Amino acid sequence: MNGKRNRHSREFKEETVKLITEHGYTISEAARNVGVNANMLGRWKCELERDRENISGAGNVKVLQSELKHLRKENQRLKMEREILKKAVPPEAGPRNQSEISIY
Repeated sequence: MNGKRNRHSREFKEETVKLITEHGYTISEAARNVGVNANMLGRWKCELERDRENISGAGNVKVLQSELKHLRKENQRLKMEREILKKAVPPEAGPRNQSEISIY
């Protein structure tokens, strides 16, 4: 071997792993068909499965919980601002008809 590493695109790796996961090839069959080492293909499969778990798994829950906390805090602030504005303008001082809205 000449010491030169082949770099395969993520798309190539995903398509090759699909041969195993979706088309029923064994790792050695798929590796032989695309010209890569079976051990390497096994590693690609594990890496892609781990990436999918991270995207849809527990790691994503923390991000969603953080976002939910932020949105709840913002919602509470906006409700408070709305209540303050309601108290600042009495109902009889509002527009005369539904289509008339004054903008300050």
